[in-house]
Amino acid sequence: MTEGRLTYEEIQAADKALSFAAANGADKCRITLTKSLMDMTGILNGRVDKVTHCLDRAITFSLFVDGRFGTFSSNRLDEKALEKFILKAIGTVRMLAKDKFRDLPPQERVARPDLSGENLGLCDIEAYESMTPAKRRAFALDSSRYKKWPANPDYKVISEEGEYSDSISDIYIIDTAGTRCRQTETSFEYGVEVTIADSKGNRFSANTWDANPHFALLHKDVSDEALKMAVAKIGSKACKSGRYPMVLSNICSSRLLTPMLTALGGYAIQQKNSFMVDTLGKKILPDYLTIMDRPHMEGCSGARLFDSEGVATEEGPVIEAGVVKKYFVNTYISNKTGMKATVDDISKACVVPTAGKPDEVTANFDGTWIEVNGFNGGNCNSVTGDFSYGVEGFVAKRAAGGRIIRKPVKEMLITGNLLELWNNLEAACDDALRKNTHQVGTLIFRDVDFSG
Repeated sequence: MTEGRLTYEEIQAADKALSFAAANGADKCRITLTKSLMDMTGILNGRVDKVTHCLDRAITFSLFVDGRFGTFSSNRLDEKALEKFILKAIGTVRMLAKDKFRDLPPQERVARPDLSGENLGLCDIEAYESMTPAKRRAFALDSSRYKKWPANPDYKVISEEGEYSDSISDIYIIDTAGTRCRQTETSFEYGVEVTIADSKGNRFSANTWDANPHFALLHKDVSDEALKMAVAKIGSKACKSGRYPMVLSNICSSRLLTPMLTALGGYAIQQKNSFMVDTLGKKILPDYLTIMDRPHMEGCSGARLFDSEGVATEEGPVIEAGVVKKYFVNTYISNKTGMKATVDDISKACVVPTAGKPDEVTANFDGTWIEVNGFNGGNCNSVTGDFSYGVEGFVAKRAAGGRIIRKPVKEMLITGNLLELWNNLEAACDDALRKNTHQVGTLIFRDVDFSG
């Protein structure tokens, strides 16, 4: 049995704990049992720098007692210790105020997955079990390029920091209404940050990574890409402030989608802490913008058959042709507000492409535009949708004969309102990176405010 997977004994302990809670005062109970293991080998300048081995396990009880509710967690699964813990937790819940809206989800909404946990092509257990400290070390060292790069008169490589990691996570959800859900996922990842200095001693850094649930599909040749990205920053400076088209790279395009998805959360809506309040069923975005939730994408990180309550996930539009189709509403918020219950959060947001590659769109551009491939801090107001983000990338201009001249830029700021920005979407390109949880290709916007 793999160390990071839930054992038969651990699952049995959870099942017994559920029965004990129901027999000793809990009207209803949900138990979430999680276990994860991560091994990491860090490389600095072609040598092993650090090694970590992290194992985590937790059992969480959601207890419904006499119209009251509480959650409690422990990492001990000894039967007697758990029984004592449960009795104390039930006693604590009885001292809380009543909350009539707390409940388990109805069984017709609950997922019925294969209880082996190996769903959606997310578990490469054979490759994971074959991993040894020696193999991890060899992979990390072989992936390093620090000692293989030739000298260059334009820059000097200061450092190459790489990390290889593999992990396994296992989750098991049960409740007194009959819910039984399990999902096991492996992940293999290699990431690198490269720092260089130009001829004047100015330093520039860039990082990139790859990840996959299947080891055979992991790309280890990411150091060269990180070096290329760092070298491209040499000579970067702020450009003239103004309104420019923005080509937002698929490397970081999900950054501007995340606050939109957060604003669709039921809790934010209920608390009036969202710029998406009262937008359900309304057209607030352009016709050509459709965002799907695709939780069942085989072999993609973020895919899942059920949410934290065990409710079945399903594919469908979140925003369709500019119309808000879905809020993310758990059982509690649904009971409290009357909003339709869905799932607790989005699984895999996919912006439906409206164009091919970015170059096909910018081929029609005249004048100047800015290509953004990184963010440097910033924030978004959850109530108004107003944002301010630091960005870096390239200022691009079409020269005579159609040739594009690109110059690196940094210390630029984009400001505006998210709804206005997304209404200025020119194109969503078909180049989403499979390694990312959310599938968002390069996004191209009109008339974005840049200040330098």
